[in-house]
Amino acid sequence: MGSLIAVYRRELTAYFQTPLAYVFLAVFAFAAPAFAFHIGRFFDTNRADLAPLFDHLPWLLVILMPALAMRAWAEERDRGTLEFLMALPIPLWASTGGKFLAAWTVAAAAIALTAPMWIAVNYLGEPDNMAIATAYLGALLLAGGYLAIGQALSATTANQVVAFVLGAGACFLLTMAGLPLVLSVLGENAPAALSEFIAGLSALEHYDAFRNGVIALTDLLYFAGLILASLAAAGVMIAEQRGGGR
Repeated sequence: MGSLIAVYRRELTAYFQTPLAYVFLAVFAFAAPAFAFHIGRFFDTNRADLAPLFDHLPWLLVILMPALAMRAWAEERDRGTLEFLMALPIPLWASTGGKFLAAWTVAAAAIALTAPMWIAVNYLGEPDNMAIATAYLGALLLAGGYLAIGQALSATTANQVVAFVLGAGACFLLTMAGLPLVLSVLGENAPAALSEFIAGLSALEHYDAFRNGVIALTDLLYFAGLILASLAAAGVMIAEQRGGGR
């Protein structure tokens, strides 16, 4: 655990030693309310809840989480510091876990910046605060899943732009998997089990349960499995490249 905490502190400090974290937080703080107020037409709903925010938040996370995760391993390979990191007496799981938790902390801070909207709806009416809290939990888990995927794909390249494109593409596909538009491509003759399996892979479907105020064990296990599997994949790829530098 000491190694995990050391990597976590190193990575979190690194985020705030460059403009990356500040730009990310500023963009998120501007974009999230913009999605809710303009695209979600927050005031036109005439309801005291944050549904317009949580309806559009996944699409914002599809872009911003890979942008936050792209530097995780790609930067280490690009700068040639991967060999040094692997030579340290730090378990690989601690390196992957520390990097992930640091990025997740920044993501959580960004999501927390939307808290004034929660305060505002309580001023304007009497919302279901438990349902809103559950939706925030779902948003945090969704962000964690996308970050883990982004970090796994960051381990495949030394180019941060390539890592971002791969991460955004993978997160987009994972989000779209359960939508009727995608399922219709399979056709009416596709086995129902196949359609259900593909729909079950959709991060959006599991997030929707939280957005609707429901915490189910299956949805918690889905996000936990997605995060752990992605981090394990990142660890395997880094282990294979151990000593490979760039």
